[in-house]
Amino acid sequence: MVLNQQQVKEIKDLLRLKINEKLTNYVRETTSMPFLVKLMQDSEKVASYSFIHSLATILGQSVYEKVAKIIAQPHFDEVETGYDVKGEITNEQNSIISQILQEIKSKTRKANKEEEIKEILKSNSEGGRKITVRADLFLKRGNEEYYIEIKTAKPNIDVFVKSKQKLLEWIALRKKKVNTILAIPYNPYHPEPYSRFTMQGYLDKEKELYAAEKFWELLGGKGTYKEVLDIFDEVGKEFKEKIQAKIKEVAKEKMEV
Repeated sequence: MVLNQQQVKEIKDLLRLKINEKLTNYVRETTSMPFLVKLMQDSEKVASYSFIHSLATILGQSVYEKVAKIIAQPHFDEVETGYDVKGEITNEQNSIISQILQEIKSKTRKANKEEEIKEILKSNSEGGRKITVRADLFLKRGNEEYYIEIKTAKPNIDVFVKSKQKLLEWIALRKKKVNTILAIPYNPYHPEPYSRFTMQGYLDKEKELYAAEKFWELLGGKGTYKEVLDIFDEVGKEFKEKIQAKIKEVAKEKMEV
């Protein structure tokens, strides 16, 4: 096993806590979805969908970051979630970052992490305005630093652009070569490689995009992704009856047309 017993326990306890909170506290926010109800011709199924969607959102809101921290802690010297990267960014650095983003948008250049780092680091870095750019996950091992943005599996184009900007700003703030990563916890296109059409070439797929196995194995080593899925499977089986009962309960409250 890649994960030790304590890590497995911590991840299971986290999942149990979050599921119990959702089962206990869920209140349907949306009471009317008339167009979907008309199309589906089943208001009960539409009502239950709202609970399933709510259950899915807890993963993006808190679980992935916390699970990542649990997995990474034995393998890195420093591990932090919600890590604020503070510093100064000069007008020249800001202009270079804007130029990189614009040239990728206009397809006059392709994302190339090494070249982008060189351009930012050779620019004037003295003075500038103070900014703070938060990383969802920060890792440090020896002299290697990792600044990671964790996003849902299917971000839109605006999210990719904003995330790419963050990745470049972290380099400018740290004033040295660091690892800046956009992480996607799973690949919705499996078994094909992750290739979201809205990515529009903004990311260097080898150096900046860490999807599914690549992300989890960065944190814990080979085999981590499967073990994490197995843990989710075990906890899912524990809660299967309670979740199904909750779905039936919610479905009884039909959506208003």
